[in-house]
Amino acid sequence: MSAPAQLPVIPTARTSDPAPEAAPKILIAGAGPAAQALVTQLAAARFAGTVTVLSSRDDAPEELLELAALPFVSVRFGQPASHIDAEARVVTTADGMEFSYDQLVIATGSAPVHSPVTGSGRCLSYSTIDDAAKIGDAVKEVTRVLGRRPLGILVGTGPAAGQAEAVLRAKGVRPVRTTARPAAVVPTLAGSVLAAAGVVFEDGSRMNGDLVVLAEDRVPRDSLAASAGVRTAESGGVVVGRDFRSSVPGIWAIGDAASFDGVRLGLLVASGSAAGVCAAQLMAVPAARLAAAA
Repeated sequence: MSAPAQLPVIPTARTSDPAPEAAPKILIAGAGPAAQALVTQLAAARFAGTVTVLSSRDDAPEELLELAALPFVSVRFGQPASHIDAEARVVTTADGMEFSYDQLVIATGSAPVHSPVTGSGRCLSYSTIDDAAKIGDAVKEVTRVLGRRPLGILVGTGPAAGQAEAVLRAKGVRPVRTTARPAAVVPTLAGSVLAAAGVVFEDGSRMNGDLVVLAEDRVPRDSLAASAGVRTAESGGVVVGRDFRSSVPGIWAIGDAASFDGVRLGLLVASGSAAGVCAAQLMAVPAARLAAAA
């Protein structure tokens, strides 16, 4: 008689074996420069989990499409976050969709206090420290065209205007600052490479210059954080520490939505630098959990 066939042995899991660690899920509310910089930093650090970006924009700009092409990234266009359930770690969008997360990063930016000045598209803008490089490039071109030191009209008050004035002086511009809000920006003659010739006020008075910089007050978009009981600053913005953690576990904030020591974070730290530190902290979270469980 032939020997009975041997059945394959199926190993059983031992209760002492640790359960496999689930891939961490990072959810980013917002899709502006700070959010884009964070995704880029996570990609460079070879983040092993998944990242979902909730964008309020219906269009798909090239920079977001490039991020969406990364295998671990999902960008949801036209789906801004509207509510956070911090206990369940779930974010609900304006359309009612729900996204769970292990770590949530609020990067909703800031909004201007006033409606745009008529013709503001012809101006340079200073709202975060990242704008310094853009202004520097524009000043270099204006200086080349004029062949002399440019005269700049600076509109605004507060820390942003103070920083903008310092940037203009450092780049060789003679800034003339006004705290009065203009009614409109005066365009240059047709065909000129210079965008603005000055500003005009409600009373008809006018200031002439070679370029115009708007550095008006902005308010951090922190209502989403407030819905989860996250601490916000009196002047606006999600209160964060040096590691970009908020007052609620699992929730972080970067960019202009955050506040450090009462100042908009975007005025203190460049988005790339903030994203690098935040990414390193987020990468360390799974490792910290494994160490605690050992």
